[in-house]
Amino acid sequence: MAKRKRRPQIDPPPSPPVQRGLVSPMRTVPAAIERPDYALTGVPSDRQARAIRTPDEIDAMRVAGRVAADALIEVGRHIRPGITTEELDRIGHEAMVAAGSYPSTLNYRNYPKSLCTSVNEVVCHGIPDSRKLADGDIVNVDVTAFIGGVHGDTSATFLVGEVDEASMELVRVTREAMHAGIGVTGPEARIYEIGRAIEGVALPLGYSIVREFIGHGIGDQFHTSLQIPHFYEKRNDTVLLPGMTFTVEPMINVGSHRIGMWDDDWTVVTQDLQRSAQFEHTVLITEDGHELLTVPADGVPAEVLFADVRLGVDPTPTASTAD
Repeated sequence: MAKRKRRPQIDPPPSPPVQRGLVSPMRTVPAAIERPDYALTGVPSDRQARAIRTPDEIDAMRVAGRVAADALIEVGRHIRPGITTEELDRIGHEAMVAAGSYPSTLNYRNYPKSLCTSVNEVVCHGIPDSRKLADGDIVNVDVTAFIGGVHGDTSATFLVGEVDEASMELVRVTREAMHAGIGVTGPEARIYEIGRAIEGVALPLGYSIVREFIGHGIGDQFHTSLQIPHFYEKRNDTVLLPGMTFTVEPMINVGSHRIGMWDDDWTVVTQDLQRSAQFEHTVLITEDGHELLTVPADGVPAEVLFADVRLGVDPTPTASTAD
């Protein structure tokens, strides 16, 4: 296989900075659907979570992961130039509710929407609003579903219309980096191996890795104390054990790793306004390796189904086209 070339620096950014739109009120969830502890107050519990999940919790997390993965694909099928991120939020919300789940982000620490939509230089936690996706954008959609008392968390970055080749390569590398990090997980592996594997993909090509936002333990709580950095640091030497569940979700930037935040206290952006991409799966450590918990009913996750698909230009893929 030919060696991938180090990417050229993009300067200036390929599009104007993202402008915020209007944010509509929070959506409602039917009363019959089970809610996480923060749904009414916005304040998650501060109780200590167990690191090892029970067999029943793991079974429930497979369901939650499937619901989140299916909802992510449903959102992806509607992405195209001209659609608002508010409309994507409606689609994701309705998909999760129809499956009997609560959208985990809704009112988590007062976050106002049912998923996150992070466009171009927005690194993470972009709030869906009235802004329309433009031809050439990239957008990360982050979906988490709460059902059966547990959460399932996944995300993918999608190509909107005629995306430039440099941005497409950023998305490809980010997906590859996520899988490199997941690929080293298993019993007795150490957390720093995940970051080292991700660095091994991204850094030689000239990309940078966001350090302030990392993967996390997940289960009956949205975020547990288990931390999964996407960069190498030897002190992150916690040993992975069967039954642990956590996310691997690297945020890879074209330019500097440095970030800023809008005054909404949620929207994180690259400081130099260069583009950023992210992919995420929820991972279970098994007795002999690992298992992806955020897999859809047909077994083909969004990051495979929509790989290199320019939405609004190419035909919308189906599971059979990804085989």
